[in-house]
Amino acid sequence: MSNQLLKGKKGIIFGALDEKSIAWKTALECHAQGAQLVLTNAPVALRMGEINKLAELVNAPVIGADVVNMDDLKNLFEQSMKHFGGGIDFILHSIGMSLNVRKGKHYTEMDYGFNQKTLDISAMSLHRVLRTAWDLDALNESGSVVALTYIAAQRVFPDYNEMADAKALLESVTRSFGYHYGVKKKVRINTISQSPTRTTAGSGVKGFDGFVTYAEKMSPLGNASGEDCANYCVTMFSDMTKMVTMQNLFHDGGFSFTGVTNAVIEQMENNIHELD
Repeated sequence: MSNQLLKGKKGIIFGALDEKSIAWKTALECHAQGAQLVLTNAPVALRMGEINKLAELVNAPVIGADVVNMDDLKNLFEQSMKHFGGGIDFILHSIGMSLNVRKGKHYTEMDYGFNQKTLDISAMSLHRVLRTAWDLDALNESGSVVALTYIAAQRVFPDYNEMADAKALLESVTRSFGYHYGVKKKVRINTISQSPTRTTAGSGVKGFDGFVTYAEKMSPLGNASGEDCANYCVTMFSDMTKMVTMQNLFHDGGFSFTGVTNAVIEQMENNIHELD
């Protein structure tokens, strides 16, 4: 249902790869709520993904940008402002990549060169995006920036590997830059800590399907879907949340504050009985 919460607003969506992507679903919902969009991703992702299909659905141009290349980001913002005929109201940062996970490196044996690239792409890219917007004065007064994160930044999930460190850094950048941008232009910067979601990227984590099932049993409301997350992003981009900034917002059906559930206990007891 459209309430036109974003009517007249203009935003950039980073990271839409395919229909499973939260960024893809968010772009669709922002469009339905009246926003004008620019879509962007790394050149290699543009070749691998289906972003041109999304561009047609939301009537948006696609401008490629490597998020660790400041010249690319400068071009992205300049071209976006030219397209919009003015400043930008919101940004979604949905970017994450782990070289050590891709290469099958255990956390205790990580390659530090890979790790630097992981942190640069998955976390410091947010700083680069914000720095570019800051330097170009690209974000409008009371604009909103949302980056997607995961609770592994606070708790240990062994197979999440170095991405846990990357998400912790991402959340720190959110707080620190959120302060400065809030003082300067009342721009809001927040992270949304989403339930495990079956995306192309998420499926690369070892044991992911089992953990999705576990999280479902551990969440009083169940896991939040990608569509639910897209709706939450819309509220964060809207004028309804103008006083929310520098926060890590859990969007996980209650998983983050649940110690144990009856469903998990029953499953454990059933497993014990089977062993007996």
